[in-house]
Amino acid sequence: MAGPLAGVKILDLTSVVMGPFATQILAELGADVIKIESHHGDNMRDVGPMQSAAMGHLHMHLNRGKRCISLNLKDPAGREVVKRLLPEMDVLVYNVRPQAMARLGLSYDDVRSVNPRLIYVGTYGYSERGERAGRAAYDDLIQGSAGVPWLMSRDGAERPRYVPLNFADRVTGLHAVYTVTAALYHREKTGQGQSVEVPMFETVSHFVLGDHLAGLSYRPPKGRSGYERLRHRRVYHTKDGYLCVLVYNEAQWRRFFDAIGRSEMMDDPRFATHAMRANHIGEIYDLLAEILEQRSSAEWMALLEKADIPVARMNKVDDLLSDTHLKSSGFFVEEEHPTEGPMYAMRTPTSWSESAPEPTTPAARLGEHSVEVLSELGYSPDEIARLKERGVVKTA
Repeated sequence: MAGPLAGVKILDLTSVVMGPFATQILAELGADVIKIESHHGDNMRDVGPMQSAAMGHLHMHLNRGKRCISLNLKDPAGREVVKRLLPEMDVLVYNVRPQAMARLGLSYDDVRSVNPRLIYVGTYGYSERGERAGRAAYDDLIQGSAGVPWLMSRDGAERPRYVPLNFADRVTGLHAVYTVTAALYHREKTGQGQSVEVPMFETVSHFVLGDHLAGLSYRPPKGRSGYERLRHRRVYHTKDGYLCVLVYNEAQWRRFFDAIGRSEMMDDPRFATHAMRANHIGEIYDLLAEILEQRSSAEWMALLEKADIPVARMNKVDDLLSDTHLKSSGFFVEEEHPTEGPMYAMRTPTSWSESAPEPTTPAARLGEHSVEVLSELGYSPDEIARLKERGVVKTA
């Protein structure tokens, strides 16, 4: 495959969302990713809707571009396959607890004795340096622990709730991607492999506190936590729908009031400086909400675009498939899956002037590449047949 990571080989021992999201991005960038699944398959295979059994939509959108081998790692012969893979690999990514990897004989000490140049990346709930090391964690728990549901209800408007995305999983997955690429760069300079942990709780806490530590940044505190503008921002109701509008700096506010014939509003001290606007942000956004209700969405879109003020329609998720910008930028790929039929896929959102990634292959069936990978490792057809008979290997 073409792409900036062409030639990099990654052993993917991840499941569910966080790890597979990270390794799919790496595959989209050109890495050869070999995903090992149990004979039951990744849990996301069973999340519908789906066309065929064990080919759920989340699996399809998390595992494109990978080769899949199904192994029973409880059998010594299954673990032997992994050990034969290790010398060929540049990176191993896993998202079970480190104790589980040790029980499989795949701790960092185990694998670096086989391949000292290997980059060994663990993505799991809590740092091994803290008191919660080894605890189970999922997106729900990490969102809650990092204060996300509390932020969603801070002003008492509704009960605490999660962001309706696999937010913690995908944020942590992105951190895992840059970890792999940075570790590859370090190895290129030094020749050294290494072990890196990417814990969910620390990662999402870093994400949340970057915006919301606020007054608690200081010792002693200079106020409470929370970035006030983020607390007050809203989707605005127009005469016939909803718009996303951000009048932010002084020039934008001046153009906004000029456009609606209320230039005198800039004499109001609340609008004079960025600091004053920040101090009165709740009142200012209430005023903006009252003004925006007076015209239709189409009227506001025309007026605000002409005044060069940031504005966008509020899309439903369904609307993204027909979004003219996404269509014109080539974001969607019409994929023809060999067993699931025509599907929408999304290309990597980055664009490259050189080393542009090629389109990825469709998500694999369980065990689709078992024979291919074993053959590359030197297993003969007879040996592969015996592994299948023993239940060590499963093929599609």
